[in-house]
Amino acid sequence: MQWTIPGTVLQIPRRDAERIDQVFSSMFLAGDLLLGQVAGISGLEPYTVQNWVKRGLLPPPQRKRYTQRQLCRILNINMLKGVLPMERICSMLSYINGHLDDESDDIIDDSQLYFMFVRLAARARELQHRKDREDLLEGYLADYDEPVPGAKARVKEVLRIMLTAWLAARMTREAERMLEALQ
Repeated sequence: MQWTIPGTVLQIPRRDAERIDQVFSSMFLAGDLLLGQVAGISGLEPYTVQNWVKRGLLPPPQRKRYTQRQLCRILNINMLKGVLPMERICSMLSYINGHLDDESDDIIDDSQLYFMFVRLAARARELQHRKDREDLLEGYLADYDEPVPGAKARVKEVLRIMLTAWLAARMTREAERMLEALQ
């Protein structure tokens, strides 16, 4: 069964979410991505990505090319922008990664954060109970090496918020489809 990778227009079998890092690495075999490629993957207009760079939501591309970290930051923002205000998304990302236009103060690589989230989202149907979600979060963060004390707790809280927001957006879309069926 095909599944749309959160924040993208790309579809993969849901079971492939566990190896999402390998799926993304293959996109970067020829090097970093051009703006058109980022737009094609995310479904965003190029000017939206450029606007986010100008607003300091991610570091500017080097030689007009976007790294995997930058792409993953874009996808994190993209998947949350329909359910959370942009200011709240930025605040949440700053909570774990300081200045958004500077990767040197990050406590987690945006790729690592995004890949953990994709794995969680792919298993959302199994996570009906809070304890199940907490256990899975703990499992995904078991190998996370804290660069500063308390980093793991911060990352865990952000992943919890991201998953809740993403699930809320899915439920809203489902309710809209149900309402349309009434017409």
